[in-house]
Amino acid sequence: MKKWIWGAALSAALLWMSPAQAVDIERYIKDDSFGTIKISPTGGYFAATVPMDDGSRTALVIMRRGDNAVTGTFVLERNTHVENFWWVNDERVLIGISEKFGLLEQPSLTGELYAMNADGTGVELLVGQRVRGRGLGTRIQPKKVERVAAFLVDTLRNDDRHVIISVSPFHADAFTEAERLDVYSGRRHPVASAPVRNASFVTDNQGVVRYAVGEGVDRLQKVYYRAGEGAKWELVNDEATNGLRHFPVGFAADDRTAYLEAQRANGPNVLVAHDIATGQRTEVLGDDSVDPGEIIYRHGSLEPVGVFLLDGKPRTEFFQPGSEEARMYRSLEAAFGGVPVKITSRTSDGRIALVQTWSDRNPGDFFLFDTVDKKADHLLSRRAWFDPATMAAKKPVTIPARDGLALHGYLTVPTGSTGKSLPAVVVPHGGPFGVRDRWGFESGVQMLAEAGYAVLQVNFRGSGGYGKAFSSAGARQWGQAMQDDLTDATRWLIDEGVAAADRICIHGSSYGGYAALMGAVREPDLYRCASGNIGVYDLPTMHTAGDVQERGSGETFLREWVGGRDEVAAHSPTRLAERIRVPVFLAAGEEDERAPVQHTRMMERALRDADVPVEALYFKNEGHGYYLPENRRKYYTALLDFLARHLGGDRAAGGGNNVAAD
Repeated sequence: MKKWIWGAALSAALLWMSPAQAVDIERYIKDDSFGTIKISPTGGYFAATVPMDDGSRTALVIMRRGDNAVTGTFVLERNTHVENFWWVNDERVLIGISEKFGLLEQPSLTGELYAMNADGTGVELLVGQRVRGRGLGTRIQPKKVERVAAFLVDTLRNDDRHVIISVSPFHADAFTEAERLDVYSGRRHPVASAPVRNASFVTDNQGVVRYAVGEGVDRLQKVYYRAGEGAKWELVNDEATNGLRHFPVGFAADDRTAYLEAQRANGPNVLVAHDIATGQRTEVLGDDSVDPGEIIYRHGSLEPVGVFLLDGKPRTEFFQPGSEEARMYRSLEAAFGGVPVKITSRTSDGRIALVQTWSDRNPGDFFLFDTVDKKADHLLSRRAWFDPATMAAKKPVTIPARDGLALHGYLTVPTGSTGKSLPAVVVPHGGPFGVRDRWGFESGVQMLAEAGYAVLQVNFRGSGGYGKAFSSAGARQWGQAMQDDLTDATRWLIDEGVAAADRICIHGSSYGGYAALMGAVREPDLYRCASGNIGVYDLPTMHTAGDVQERGSGETFLREWVGGRDEVAAHSPTRLAERIRVPVFLAAGEEDERAPVQHTRMMERALRDADVPVEALYFKNEGHGYYLPENRRKYYTALLDFLARHLGGDRAAGGGNNVAAD
């Protein structure tokens, strides 16, 4: 073995001599008590998504508000989850289903819509690939039997029986239909056909489909508008012509003004009002740093009045400051001491609001707020087993890149530490495009901080939320400018005195795993170790394996945003393993379709061939992340052990080195 390995081993042995504490990882791998909770239109019920004990399913539970009695439960087979739900009226709930492949991957929507009554009766699969007919003995078939995916567009506030949905056949880059769905019988009636592939629809306040937004295999967005039912579609924005995207987000109460989030060539997106009669567009809200975030609507309508802005700690901005919503948000924000506040649902009359608060130290609390009596009562906590007072704070930071580009990120240091000369972990996010790190509670970050590490998260170029130019700056920059941003952020961490220069590891998942290994390639003396989880490490293989390249638009994405197959080998850590001079920890799920396990096996083999010490952990029947609690426990125990041996932080309680090292 190379001589440098013995030096690293000696340094690690010296680090072991300091007293160590054990990290209780059980509370970090434990699921939230519930996911989403909403109050019914008249306020008689709550409905909430609740993870089941085995971790493989998420149920919908309905409780009567008066006595907290459970009146209905909806749950499907293993590996299926209630992803979202909507009260259509006070007795009927529409339910969207997903299949979740791992802890770190967003659930994959199946396109199936169910419905259930508040008392647990009347469960129906309304539309989706598993719909079955009534048999050959009857011609009455209210539900269509076909392989389609359906998604909610509008709950139709003035219609207690129907909703508007989008329906797409099960093949790549399809054309979409808008249909009116009966939430009791499953009957569907077409209301509009999209003039563009992969379309989503936007309705006005009367439930009429007015916009269709989509893109073909070229991945260039087209926005179409129509004046009303039966009117012709008109192309109102074409990315192929102006290079910019527009996103319709709602209508004024009289439906004469439409609101759109509009990209700009430089700077963040802005919110604009479009006078439909005159065609005039007026900017109503913009920020110097970030795009508009989640839209805040006037109660009971599709009229935007403000937005959340995520340029650090979330904040609200209203372009209708005199609206009821603006006044209510300002009052609640003051009452809760300045922590972020979000109204998640309200009764039809507007009197009772369900309010969520959260912070970097608190996963979230929910309150019932009476808008007349001005009284808020605590309802429940997302993770009551965490004490916010003992958790680590996440500080927004701005870091200059070498070319002057401002990078936004977050620094977390252990509670009670001096914040100086700490062992540190740099954690690049996955994606990478259109994804960003945000302020708020994160289990993985808090676990690392409890183990004694400073944690730096950086929204490198290519990340979402900072405008078109910032995102486009990451195109075809895998292992290049995007990697330079991470290097510059790491050096900033040292220059600020936060990190001990010889005790920094880079660790990430998915794209973050790639960036971790490329960090060790590009900067062999900057990092003490590298850890890649469910990563992609051989870029040419992205063109031949995995679910990204299976559709035409996916192939376009790979060419335009990653690079051509013949170009990217030079930026693949599998081809550059001999440049790595630090120990590496790898982990992967053997059923991963996003980052196939062959990437990790190729990386492990290349490191062993280069005589680089590598530890690898593989999980059978796991995908892009880890489902089962025992697998999460094994993974985080191994990760903390790896970091402890090379940086000197704490291990998991009861944990040891359970991964074979070379």
